[in-house]
Amino acid sequence: MAKDYYQILGINKNASKEEIKKAFRQLAHKYHPDKAGGDENKFKAVNEAYQILSDEKKRAEYDMYGNVFNGQRSAGSQSGGFDFSDSSGFDFGDIFSEFFTGGGRQTRRGRDISVDIQVSFEESIFGTERKLLINKVGTCQDCGGSGAQVNSTMKECQTCAGRGRIRETRRSFIGTFSTEKECPVCLGSGKIPEKPCTKCGGQGVLKQNEEIKINIPPGIQNGEMIRLSGQGESIPHGGAGDLYVKIHVEKHSIFKRSGNDLLIDLNVKLTDALLGAEYKIKTLEGNNLTLKIPAGINFGEILRIKNRGVPTTAGKRGDLLVKIIINIPKKLSRRAKKLIEDLRGEGA
Repeated sequence: MAKDYYQILGINKNASKEEIKKAFRQLAHKYHPDKAGGDENKFKAVNEAYQILSDEKKRAEYDMYGNVFNGQRSAGSQSGGFDFSDSSGFDFGDIFSEFFTGGGRQTRRGRDISVDIQVSFEESIFGTERKLLINKVGTCQDCGGSGAQVNSTMKECQTCAGRGRIRETRRSFIGTFSTEKECPVCLGSGKIPEKPCTKCGGQGVLKQNEEIKINIPPGIQNGEMIRLSGQGESIPHGGAGDLYVKIHVEKHSIFKRSGNDLLIDLNVKLTDALLGAEYKIKTLEGNNLTLKIPAGINFGEILRIKNRGVPTTAGKRGDLLVKIIINIPKKLSRRAKKLIEDLRGEGA
């Protein structure tokens, strides 16, 4: 027979998360095995009910089917099903984290930041430099991140005796556990400033505007991301996050890009396509080049100009590809018509 978790916690089916949590805490305190009049079986049942109803997905499955289908064993019979906190607020999750990570100290770092930058087509091809003014939590310039006034010394943290970590021992219904965590006073450094910095209040970081130079490399494409390590937000006595810059490239009125090649369309007269000619074309750098159009060229043919495309590694460049567009006249003079009729007569 399926268990009625709502009845176990003494709440209705429309109970909010806060109501579920409140009911669990009251009953866990009441039935805690270490207390006089406690009941271990009821305590386990309360834990099991809370484990299901406090999880939105499991609660939805339970409300619909009267069961959950994630393969989880009964919280009352297996330790894997407990909500790992007792009525005193002791977090067993910290204990198991110590078991599986070896209690090692993890590197603390600030959060990452992402920004968007728009560049011209030319800037994306040849590269450019941008300066951004970003408001973020950064290292205090007055104290250099130490949190201490200039010419002031650092002293040993009395809370952790200079260890940077403190040990806590708690009793629970499954035994006594000792855990070690970062000292909340010195934030793991083991030292605190004798005279705190007046600008950042001894934190070593503060919210401020910071100008950051961004070098955009040649050949960058639309949507690419540049990562600037350590240019994100900082935290006290820890590392800084990263800054991610997403590049948006403006479209060009003439040039298009295909890999490392540049493409343009060139309109030529019909007579020039038949007889051949020379055309002046402008490159992306703004220089004029003379392009020879061979006689008898077809519509849509592509002429290649080497080393006028996108810069690549090792100092090389792609090519400039010129697509031929033949202009067909809509009106012809009598003489032009006669000449074309003669040309048709020759089988051309």
